[in-house]
Amino acid sequence: MSAAADTGSWQGLPDAEDEVVLLTQELIRIDSSNWGDAPETVGEVEVADYCAERLREVGLDPEIIVTTSDSRRAVHVRIPGTDSSAGALLLHGHIDVVPAMAEDWSHPPFAAEIEDGFIWGRGAVDMKDMDAMILAVVRAWARGGVRPRRDVVVLFLPDEEAGSVHGSRWLVEHRPDLFVGVTEAVGEVGGFSLTVRDDLRLYPIQTAEKGIRWIRLRAKDRAGHGSMIHQDNAVTALCEAVTKVGRYQWPVRRTKTVDKFLDELSQAYGVDLTTGELDTVLSHLGTLGSLVGATLQNTSNPTMLQAGYKHNVIPGEAVASIDGRVLPGYEDEFEATIRQIVGDAISVESVVEDDAIEAPFDTATVDLMASVLRAEDPGARAVPYMISGGTDAKAFNRIGIDCYGFSPLQMPADLDYWRLFHGVDERVPVDGLRFGVRVLDRFLRSC
Repeated sequence: MSAAADTGSWQGLPDAEDEVVLLTQELIRIDSSNWGDAPETVGEVEVADYCAERLREVGLDPEIIVTTSDSRRAVHVRIPGTDSSAGALLLHGHIDVVPAMAEDWSHPPFAAEIEDGFIWGRGAVDMKDMDAMILAVVRAWARGGVRPRRDVVVLFLPDEEAGSVHGSRWLVEHRPDLFVGVTEAVGEVGGFSLTVRDDLRLYPIQTAEKGIRWIRLRAKDRAGHGSMIHQDNAVTALCEAVTKVGRYQWPVRRTKTVDKFLDELSQAYGVDLTTGELDTVLSHLGTLGSLVGATLQNTSNPTMLQAGYKHNVIPGEAVASIDGRVLPGYEDEFEATIRQIVGDAISVESVVEDDAIEAPFDTATVDLMASVLRAEDPGARAVPYMISGGTDAKAFNRIGIDCYGFSPLQMPADLDYWRLFHGVDERVPVDGLRFGVRVLDRFLRSC
């Protein structure tokens, strides 16, 4: 059966559209701030219990999975499809959020107040909105006896905001049974609208992520008194190396995903990107333009410096932290270039190394995403894009699952979506949530 035929017979879930608003509010009101391994990271447990209880209310039998400790929990449920020969789809959302300082916000970050058509609060777009959409759709299916075509594996995950060590990475290593038959995964960050004009909205679908290369530069030399002439100074050597790394102009590298995205932008804005007008196009995209720029090259940003213990003592060692992000296929170039920049006197140590990933865009699943978006928004055009950060998709990609970011939202034309991520006054439009439920329901029933 074609995607068009499937979506054409869709009846909708009006109860889920109403329920998603309350679910989003209730999820935001649980402070699940991820402070890393600090004792303050406790809210994930309450969110996991909340999600499990909402699923039990409609007759489902979710599993609460304790990962690395009792304070880190995931929730799993598998919804059987009607076609047992089809590969399963993993539908995942993380339940932690980054911390928020209430004094910086115009609305309390964990109150989930509704004002001006928005729900305000930490996690509104990253990503308790998607968690709520998943719950709303799955609950409505259970009440109405709806079954998708293929098995849908639902996972609510801890620790995404601090590296996923206690969440998706642990599950991939210790619970491979959860992923039996799974061929594709859907999570954050994609499916949001970017208005070009009244009759055209781009909906970026995340098909790629840059890899992570967090490295440590270390200079060692002779310690001494600060009042003396001292040519062998570890701090000086390190600062010279850090400056070179931070100011290095990485060459532009056009990957498949970014090439396709730039081609779509060129068509949408009527600008030939081969004539040096890329900056003009990116300026139309707000914060997303900066993100696109970061996906055209490797990056290496110094973030921390450590050296010395007293004003008049030259230390024997100085250390710098570099946040490196690498394009798919250019990992070796990054490592070789860094070593060439800093020279033999500076040691380069790997701190965190994670994969760059890229999934195919010309697939039936992505075609269906485009189809269901158009069914709800005739002006929708789905386009692939790469994010410069990372998500739980990295863990799932390691076991051969093609991963996509598809958390559908229709956003107001004047709202800079990317500034909301980890930002002050994070918020999600109520109408956008209802739109997301309709799109997600259409997609999951037919995929």
